[in-house]
Amino acid sequence: MKKTIKTILIPLCAVILVTSCNKDFLNTAPLDKAAAASTWTDAALSEMFVTDIYNGIQEGTLQQNSLDNQTDNCLFNFGRQDIMESAISPSNTGGVLGTMEWGNMYSRIRAANLALENLATAPFDADMVARLKGETYFLRAYYYNQLLRYYGAVPLIKSTYSLTSSDFTIPRNTYEECVNSIVSDADSAALLLNGKSLALGRATKAAAMALKSRVLTYAASDLHDMPTAKAKSAVINGFSNPELLGYVSGDQNARWLAAKAASKAVLDLGGLGYNLDLTAPQSKESAIADYQNVYLGKGGGEKDAIFAKWYINAATDDWGAWFPRNNMPNGYHGWSSTEPTQKFVDSYEMMDGTKFDWNKPAEAAAPYENRDPRFYASIFYDGAPWKPRTTDGAAIDPFGEMQFGTYQTGTGGGTTAGYFGLDTRNSSIENWNGTRTGYVIRKMMDPNPAIVDMNQKEEIPTILIRYTEVVFNYIEACLETGDEATATAWLNKIRFRAGMPAVTATGSALVDAYRNERNIEMFAEDQRFFDARRWMIAPEHFGQKVKIMVITGTLKPGKTVTTYRYSKDNYNYNYHIQEIESGVENRSWNDKVYFPPIKLDEMNKNSKLIQNPGYN
Repeated sequence: MKKTIKTILIPLCAVILVTSCNKDFLNTAPLDKAAAASTWTDAALSEMFVTDIYNGIQEGTLQQNSLDNQTDNCLFNFGRQDIMESAISPSNTGGVLGTMEWGNMYSRIRAANLALENLATAPFDADMVARLKGETYFLRAYYYNQLLRYYGAVPLIKSTYSLTSSDFTIPRNTYEECVNSIVSDADSAALLLNGKSLALGRATKAAAMALKSRVLTYAASDLHDMPTAKAKSAVINGFSNPELLGYVSGDQNARWLAAKAASKAVLDLGGLGYNLDLTAPQSKESAIADYQNVYLGKGGGEKDAIFAKWYINAATDDWGAWFPRNNMPNGYHGWSSTEPTQKFVDSYEMMDGTKFDWNKPAEAAAPYENRDPRFYASIFYDGAPWKPRTTDGAAIDPFGEMQFGTYQTGTGGGTTAGYFGLDTRNSSIENWNGTRTGYVIRKMMDPNPAIVDMNQKEEIPTILIRYTEVVFNYIEACLETGDEATATAWLNKIRFRAGMPAVTATGSALVDAYRNERNIEMFAEDQRFFDARRWMIAPEHFGQKVKIMVITGTLKPGKTVTTYRYSKDNYNYNYHIQEIESGVENRSWNDKVYFPPIKLDEMNKNSKLIQNPGYN
């Protein structure tokens, strides 16, 4: 036994002696990551670092729980939105999207600060340094604006903290200071990116200028003009720090002129936008195709995307690429996550430009006919054509049409049976995820039948800033500064592309037409949440209980149907609007949700923070 132990110990001691004499093995570089010191001396590694900052975008507008679910446009199928019930607080901030969440945004801002500090002394090609700095300035501006438009003013941090920093707390800057800082970063980005050729998805000069247009348009709006906001809201009027919410002095008209100039500068760049030079409305078919091309980023429509994140199937499992599966009707094995409300559906005009009216018998009998072409490219409605069903549904519905109602089958006037549509909550395919409103979002889904939405990702972009938004910003600034003629001309450019007739209204009716047009065109693109707030019209729109559609199809006498299909020849359809059942979501508005709360964890970490009004 002793001999055995001795045999083992001798080679073991030899190994210890050798390794103790050579300590370099403890100093090996990791094989799966670059050392911090080398990141900023190598152009490729620096570019990788800056590229990672883009990941703060996350899914952008392609979240499963779209930000439009926190507006009057839509309802989320899987649980109430606390903000829509005014039931949010510092300890329950509700469903804050990751692209606006305080901690997420500041982690990316810190990365941007770190990049800018190190790029200032980077030893590689100056042109590459300029491009990376330009992208980083843009991203810092973008993330700060995500915070600003959600919370109001935030602490401006322009350098990184270290373990030796004496104080990690910092107060919120004023709203005006935040706007100025973001605009400064956007201007720096535009200057540094001027003339640069960049890969698809990276920030450009145009993106920086378009972001500036957005920031200044919001800044000029009523919610951020404190005399106006105080007059319209008792909660804001009672807040002792209004400088955190908007401008406490200065000329609102001057701010609109600045927004107008910033927007016009983008329009003057040239080479952007898609099919906005029409002099008359195009056909319904062309309008539907163009609208799809814009949100799918193809067929020329990609020129409307000034800043977007592009998904490719070769990439990792990005949640945004599963947007169709997350939102398809349940009869296609989708999850019906984002459901348009009846109120939003009713906001689509007739093709002749008149408002849809349930009091008109012809329109009430056929509510989905002759509507704004964008309706057909945006909304799944009862009878809407789509792709072939999967195997388990194809025999039941060989026609590939939406079934959101209850229909008779058999022989009309004789023996009939009730048939629940495949896309309802009583579906024979899946019944746990059917629509509650009678509609499902269609926008951002590729109609290519070769793509099976339930199990295939789509290569669709999440468009974060598009040219048409800048056009709308310019129109709004023109309206606010008394230039109705220019506003109307540009508004009709958008309408003609959409196959809609020219707007001829003036005054407040023109403003209403503009606001409705913006909501229709920019549906599900993270606009309505902020627009209704900055216009201060949210109290009259966001507190209403959701209206839903209930559809029944009754066989006409003598008609026989064994396999259901939408048919006005065989069926009389009844369209009944009612309020959604109690308990799904009891919407109400409180002015405190103009500015959602900073979460309690952040308040506890930083004693210098002042909470938004209504949460103390």
